Amino acid sequence: MKLSKRLELVASFVPKGSRIADIGTDHGYVPIYLAEKGICPKAIAADIKIGPLKRAEAHIRKHGLSDRIETRFSDGFHRLEPGEADTVIIAGMGGELMIHILEDGQHMWESVREFILSPQSDLFQVRRYLEKNGFQIEDEEMVMDEGKYYTVMLVKRGNMQYETAAWYCYGKRLIEKKHPVLLSFLEKEERRISEILNNLNQQHTSGADRAKADLQQQILLIQKTRREMEEEKLK
Repeated sequence: MKLSKRLELVASFVPKGSRIADIGTDHGYVPIYLAEKGICPKAIAADIKIGPLKRAEAHIRKHGLSDRIETRFSDGFHRLEPGEADTVIIAGMGGELMIHILEDGQHMWESVREFILSPQSDLFQVRRYLEKNGFQIEDEEMVMDEGKYYTVMLVKRGNMQYETAAWYCYGKRLIEKKHPVLLSFLEKEERRISEILNNLNQQHTSGADRAKADLQQQILLIQKTRREMEEEKLK
């Protein structure tokens, strides 16, 4: 099974010997890849949508892995029991939905060794949620795949305290690593926001003024983060 760069990065966080549950498995590519590589002896591929789940079943049969990968129709963690998986993957969905899935799956929190999360939006909110609910982000990586940026987090039960808005927005671990993909993202994001600001400068309503103030704060945060990362690289 050949994975995209994004899914390959997700799979790289899974420890050898893990029993995984892939929540929102879609086509089932990650469990198939992990089983074929001998990383996972058992896996549950779960999805709330029948169509993707049937496609996953077909792919699993095609690869001769029906004895090692079980498909399960499940809304998040609803049809999973503690002890069935020690590694949980939740990827390919928005941050708000991911938070909802985690919140509804509290019965699994203590039995899961690690969560591998890749939210496609609202990363600030996801990191805040993890901090407030007894999780810690042990590692983060970032990749650009087909012109889009993706972040993957290795999360375990524990405690963390983030001190700056940049850590919530862009990831403490990524900033500490001076991650080149994050730097690329920040450069692109600054250009994008600057273009929006230029357009808003032609408007003089109270709503436009509030939007401009918010965007200017975002640019200042990006510039500060880039400057700190680039200064550290020069040391």
